[in-house]
Amino acid sequence: MTSSRGRQETQEERADRQWSELLQELRVAQTGVQILFGFLLAVVFQSRFADLGDTDRNIYVVTVMLGSATAAALIGPVSYHRLLTGRRMKPETVIWASRMTVLGLVLLFCTMCSVLLLILRVALHNQLALWLVGAMALWFVACWFVFPVWALARGRSGRRDPEDEDEEKGGDGDEPSGRGSGAT
Repeated sequence: MTSSRGRQETQEERADRQWSELLQELRVAQTGVQILFGFLLAVVFQSRFADLGDTDRNIYVVTVMLGSATAAALIGPVSYHRLLTGRRMKPETVIWASRMTVLGLVLLFCTMCSVLLLILRVALHNQLALWLVGAMALWFVACWFVFPVWALARGRSGRRDPEDEDEEKGGDGDEPSGRGSGAT
């Protein structure tokens, strides 16, 4: 069982709960990324694509590559889970899937900024595009990272379970290693 604070759950139960929570988060992100990536792939087949200058074509290529990397990082946890199912490695699966999700969010941030830059350069044809992308980048950072950190600092989110924190860092809390202790 866990510490005297919070939930009374075994390491396996905690890994199951964390995996379920992570899947819910991934469902939202994966759907958006897949739709965005689909639109990006279709752009090259539009007649106006031939009118783009070299800079905008380069931005497009970078954007498609970022979108591809984002999709890989956010779909990766599903493959990771599938390949490790039944090997009693769910705590480790949760740790690595969580890391891949954070990487996916960082890549999604870069993809969104790149998409905005391409669209606004084509739409505005001036330097205002860079300023607008910079403003939106700040807004993304605030929504995705600053506000949650601020809530933690203000104590509004409550104290985090030390064992949950240890798992995300790659540790195993106060209990023995999760190897061999939780079916995936």
